Amino acid sequence: MEATVLSKRRKRRKRRSNRNPNIAISSPSPTVTEMQQSTETLTPQSRHAPPLPTLPFELVAEILCRLPVKLLLQLRCLCKSFNSLISDPKFAKKHLHSSTTPHHLILRSNNGSGRFALIVSPIQSVLSTSTVPVPQTQLTYPTCLTEEFASPYEWCSCDGIICLTTDYSSAVLWNPFINKFKTLPPLKYISLKRSPSCLFTFGYDPFADNYKVFAITFCVKRTTVEVHTMGTSSWRRIEDFPSWSFIPDSGIFVAGYVHWLTYDGPGSQREIVSLDLEDESYCEVLPPDLETDLWTLGLVWDYLCIFASNELFMDVWIMEEYGKKESWTKLCKVPYLEDQSPRLRAFYKAFYLSEDGQVVLDACVPLKLAVYDSKTDALKIREIQNRNGWKDPKVYTESLISPCS
Repeated sequence: MEATVLSKRRKRRKRRSNRNPNIAISSPSPTVTEMQQSTETLTPQSRHAPPLPTLPFELVAEILCRLPVKLLLQLRCLCKSFNSLISDPKFAKKHLHSSTTPHHLILRSNNGSGRFALIVSPIQSVLSTSTVPVPQTQLTYPTCLTEEFASPYEWCSCDGIICLTTDYSSAVLWNPFINKFKTLPPLKYISLKRSPSCLFTFGYDPFADNYKVFAITFCVKRTTVEVHTMGTSSWRRIEDFPSWSFIPDSGIFVAGYVHWLTYDGPGSQREIVSLDLEDESYCEVLPPDLETDLWTLGLVWDYLCIFASNELFMDVWIMEEYGKKESWTKLCKVPYLEDQSPRLRAFYKAFYLSEDGQVVLDACVPLKLAVYDSKTDALKIREIQNRNGWKDPKVYTESLISPCS
């Protein structure tokens, strides 16, 4: 079963990478000349050497789109043609859908001082067999935002853009790898004197080829929803959320839909409510037939995922064909940590699965990361440098997508 799922995963990733096949990237006028001039030497021998072979500009773009963002930002300074290419929004999309785009683990931390911080680590360092603690890099939160807003208390991401909930009436879109951000306008239907609880979520509408931010506001006996489309300057009201039940987080974005797990309290029936980003309508997604009420939603391999806890294991389910209940497949069983209290097992969840069958787990309390190898049935603990206060681990994909588009 696992081999079948892995094979389907590879095919699906190939289809996703071809979602925008042959993205046309226009060639700036100075290309080969600039590259040759930048690599010329001043030795007499070089003046009589045969000219360097040249590459078609389309091939140059194919090579560059497989490089990490940090290196691409450095290459923009090499010549005008590279700067023009790498700054092109079409190239940013091509780079995003490249199969080599690096994934990172991001942790939210109070940094020991109560101030907001995001800590990033390469996901491969978490999967490594090394005994060295996983290295961390703190993302630099824009200084002007700390002066204007309170410290963010919730975040989600899509295609390299992080949506930060800064207060009850506003949010910020931020791409930390290119250091660009956009402050969204305040909500239209929020009274700042009596701010109700509010959640922001973020996703990509493939039909409109644009990003949308949704603000869910919990009012008395109703839950209102507003939407902001990137590139506009206002919010607009849409149909109220169909359930008045508790919504624990900002939602899971999969396949053009945002999903929330809703329930009234412990022991109550749980439902999955989805919001279609294209027509902004709601529907219910049916879960598999589970033997427990202790389950949560997640995202694995771009599939909607369920983590179901029982007395012995946590079962990981994925929906292989979106919207079809019969396509729910049990991917693996993950054992609990030996010192984990039974009352904490409901919060035990996976947030990354590698193609060789390794599962990265959030053990919640105590603050630990665990890696389970489904092939060898081995469970190991990964130490995190400066782990004091971190929580809410998520997988982040770096990109060149600008939130200011």
